[in-house]
Amino acid sequence: MAESIAFDIITTLGSPLLQQLGLWWNLKDDLQDLKSIVSAIKAVLLDAEEKSASSNRVKDFLEKLKDVLYDADDLLDDIRTEAQRKDLMSGNKLTKEVRVFLSSTNQVAYGLKMGRKIKAIMARLSSIQSEANTFNFVEREHPVETPFMARRRQQTHSFVRKNEIIGREDDKAALLKLLLDTEFESEENVFVIPIVGIGGLGKTALAQLVYNEEMDEKEFELKMWVCVSDVFDVRIIVENIIKSVTNQELNQNLGMDQLQKQLRDKIDGKKYLLVLDDIWNEDRELWFSLKKLLMGGARGSRIIVTTRSHKVAKITSRCQPHVLKRLSNDDAWSLFKDIAFEQRSVDSTNSAFVEIGKQVLERCGGVPLVIRAIAGTLSFKETENEWLSIKDNELARISQNDDKVLSTLKLSYDHLPSYLKHCFAYCAIYSKDYKIVVQNLVQFWIAQGFVKQSDSSQSLEEIGFGYFNGLVERCFFQELEEDEFWGMTCKMHDFMHDVAESIAGRESNILDSSRRELDEKCRHISFDFSSISLLKGNKLRTLKKFSNKKVEFMSNANWALLISNCKRLRVLVLGDLSLDMVPRSIHKLKHLRYLDVSWSPHIKFLPKSICKIQNLQVLKLDFCIMVEELPKKIDKLVNLTHLGLEGCWSLTRMPRGIGKLTSLQRLSMFVVDKDSSHGAAAADLSELSGLNNLRGELRITNLGFVKNAEKKFKAANLKEKQHLQSLVLLWSGDRDVDDDDYEDEKKSLEDLKPHCNLKKLSVVGWRGNAKFPGWLSSLTNLVDIGIKGPSKFKHLPSFARLPHLRRLNISKLTELEYMDDISDPSASGGQGDSESFFPSLTSLTLSQCPNMQSWWRKRPFDGEDEDRKVIGTPTMAFPCLSFLHIEDCPLNSMPLYPSVDDELRLVNTSSRPLKQTIQMSGTMKTPSTSSPPLSKLKSFEVENIEELDLDLLNECLQNMTSLKQWAIGSCHWLKSLSGWLQQLTGLKRLKIKDCGELDLEGMQWELLKNLSDLEINNLPQLVSLPTWLQHLVQLKSLEIKKCSGLRSLFPVFQHLTSLESLQIFDCEELELSADGIQTFQDDTRSLSYLCLENIPKCRHLPEWLHHLTSLRVLHLHDLPNLASFPDEMHCLTSLELLDLRFLPELPNWNKIAHIPHIWVNAVPVQ
Repeated sequence: MAESIAFDIITTLGSPLLQQLGLWWNLKDDLQDLKSIVSAIKAVLLDAEEKSASSNRVKDFLEKLKDVLYDADDLLDDIRTEAQRKDLMSGNKLTKEVRVFLSSTNQVAYGLKMGRKIKAIMARLSSIQSEANTFNFVEREHPVETPFMARRRQQTHSFVRKNEIIGREDDKAALLKLLLDTEFESEENVFVIPIVGIGGLGKTALAQLVYNEEMDEKEFELKMWVCVSDVFDVRIIVENIIKSVTNQELNQNLGMDQLQKQLRDKIDGKKYLLVLDDIWNEDRELWFSLKKLLMGGARGSRIIVTTRSHKVAKITSRCQPHVLKRLSNDDAWSLFKDIAFEQRSVDSTNSAFVEIGKQVLERCGGVPLVIRAIAGTLSFKETENEWLSIKDNELARISQNDDKVLSTLKLSYDHLPSYLKHCFAYCAIYSKDYKIVVQNLVQFWIAQGFVKQSDSSQSLEEIGFGYFNGLVERCFFQELEEDEFWGMTCKMHDFMHDVAESIAGRESNILDSSRRELDEKCRHISFDFSSISLLKGNKLRTLKKFSNKKVEFMSNANWALLISNCKRLRVLVLGDLSLDMVPRSIHKLKHLRYLDVSWSPHIKFLPKSICKIQNLQVLKLDFCIMVEELPKKIDKLVNLTHLGLEGCWSLTRMPRGIGKLTSLQRLSMFVVDKDSSHGAAAADLSELSGLNNLRGELRITNLGFVKNAEKKFKAANLKEKQHLQSLVLLWSGDRDVDDDDYEDEKKSLEDLKPHCNLKKLSVVGWRGNAKFPGWLSSLTNLVDIGIKGPSKFKHLPSFARLPHLRRLNISKLTELEYMDDISDPSASGGQGDSESFFPSLTSLTLSQCPNMQSWWRKRPFDGEDEDRKVIGTPTMAFPCLSFLHIEDCPLNSMPLYPSVDDELRLVNTSSRPLKQTIQMSGTMKTPSTSSPPLSKLKSFEVENIEELDLDLLNECLQNMTSLKQWAIGSCHWLKSLSGWLQQLTGLKRLKIKDCGELDLEGMQWELLKNLSDLEINNLPQLVSLPTWLQHLVQLKSLEIKKCSGLRSLFPVFQHLTSLESLQIFDCEELELSADGIQTFQDDTRSLSYLCLENIPKCRHLPEWLHHLTSLRVLHLHDLPNLASFPDEMHCLTSLELLDLRFLPELPNWNKIAHIPHIWVNAVPVQ
């Protein structure tokens, strides 16, 4: 850590700007002396940091050093910031290194002031350098293996007892298949098989298990085991391979040439198995220097490599690595039980010990090493109280006190490049099991100065993501997911988090209800808002508020405390606070790089002073829904790279000058001034011209209000924005448009051509000519297209040949008549061209296109039957479509969709394509599959489908053997579902709507034993819950809507013991406090969510309500006759949210004051 801070300072001191500042402020000698002493100290820091692991004196020395280095870094940042401020004031970019200094008096005074501060830092560093000399540190540029490191990673061997390995049978079978199956032969005689996983998962044990498997001797003539570990020394590895073959010590005087001859003599021409355990080397050339000596083995030879790094796996082998997972819950419990109850087998049946053990096991995360360590600790504890003490008090400290666990995992940290070490340690600011937004984390690293730009062709963010991937490859992060809103997210294993905490030490802290002390050395904090009064000291660089659901208010006093005590902040995250303003004094945080005030619903403006924070790189205002305008002088934020405006719906314009922010990489929204009332203060589209570094998504709104559109749209220069991934064009706003405006918009849409790298395009509300621009066909990288009206499109260009298109969403195109015009030779959709027809499309949505009767254009003549009027026939099929929604489109002719396997939703449309799909014959052009059409479909919804009858529905359901969700609506001819129940036994969700003749009684509903969600909507014949409901033992969610005849939930409801969610809406006759209701109270303790809305006969909340001890959320809406609340409301101890809307009377506050979150008429009051 100290080494990387020193590196930052030396880099800064060597910059041309600092050298020029040194000349003008008479600081040249001081800065040079500072650079020299920091360089001298840095030279021994690698040695010092390695020795600190075993010496508290060295650790204290490094703490003092870091403190001074941080102060030096802050001082240099002060100097840079002042220079930048004066440069902006001068207004002359051509002579910025000179003109900064032209104010003579202030210049001299400032130089003297900085000189004194530098000399003070120098004095502290000189004292520390003298102390360093007493430790006799060695100058080094690269880490070496110390005796301490060697002790922590003992040499492995090939032997293991089979009964010691639990839960690896499938892994063993997979590896044996790779070892013995000839289908895995490669071009080379020797095939390398990597095993990858975090420390402690049992990679070595698995390799031992496979190595010792009894095999026919002809499988492998030679079997060798070598532990490589930290130092990848080819000579040592070759020696150990020869020793493993001969079982003899080698002559230490042999040269490398003699050794390689001996090795080749032993293995060439022989089929061998070699295990290279615990490889860390990421140098490709070093690996190849060993590999070429091993390639002489006979065909079928295998090398097993175990490593923690995916990068090592890629270097050593072309095949996919075998990634070792954590143990399953059952296997983890089996291992835990064998160790924890080894001496007292009788306790393994004691329910109290078992319950505590399973809670403890959750903390182990399925890692065998951790399970063994913690179970071993518990095996010496004999009483239940001792086990409880371990679980409640000591468990969080076990990994930190158990050298074997922590040191094993810390090995991965020791082998990191120095530039990744502080990136990993920084992650200690996150709580355990926190879902980390990767982009935010990378931006935090950049704000702290951890990310270095050595290649100007890459942005700092791209380099930062490279850092993140480097940590992922080494298994520091897990559970990588792609979130639709947040982008990539990840988590850290609890024990990796322990490593980060041990590395960060006093520099990072999490302040919450259990930790209320702030170390004066702390630099990075995540805090609960209630802890804000504890913020003191002037060293904090990160202040990040927890995200939670509490309604919290940031007062002026809170702001004053924060700004006065935290002037060195680089990162300030205050999202989710009910901020009503940002104070003018915010500019005093001059080191600030990252400011997040997102989700502040009351902020309308930002202070002008925010534009004085020249270092600001990221400003996040996402979902500040009342923000109307941005500061006028935003162009002064010359280092701004990210401006987050997602969900800022009240924003009226962009400030003039925003186009000068050429470093901008993310601008989530650009708002065109609607009525030009702001004149020169508002930016027009020409300000986008030079913003060619934009990445991610750009949303341009109010395009319908642009004057002189052809010129302005060209000026936006979208075609040069090669890094842009997504473009959203919105013509929002209602106004009368004459023919001239239409003509103008027709031209301008052509002028909004984006770069061909674009992945996602959305066009919303374009009202121009009915023809789409011709540039669409050139966007061959498009993955997602959305076209939404209102508009005048009568047809769209063919999307069928776009090779990467996966999602297509067409909605509200009220004049659209067809999708494909085959008179266009570039279009597709007729017969004979199935291979290029939507080759990648997986999701298609067509909604609210009332004039679209066919996918293809109709012939302009009459006298033919309907089938022959349509050019193209419905024998064409989507090859890989898995998701299809058609709603409010009378589409009776379209490509068929037999491959749909995720979701099929048909609402207010024709049944003809469905019938043709389900009846597809083998002669039609279908995707290559042997399965019947729609046989893999998981979700099926049909509502108000023209010509849908019992026979067609029966034919569909017979094919849909994989169905998990079914919704049926507006089938007035449907009287019973009995005929289908036997083939729907796998159903998990069922929705029945607007089926007036349907009788739910008298059917064998017990066949639906897997049903977990049921929705009943507008079934007027329903008077009480049908008796069959009691057979649905897995039912977790029940929703009842608009059942005007429903009078009672009982007696059936009391049998729904698994129910977790109950929602009742618009039931006019329902009584909630009927006789016999008391039987309900003991069987509904699983209920956690209850919503009651528009139930006129609900005069009193039922007394049984207080028995719902698991209830967490209660919504009470529009209950016009509700007169009272039960006195026992205080018994709802688990209730977290009470939402009250449109009630004639509110409950006594004393009855509900214990509930954390209370909303009244959509306003939070607690």
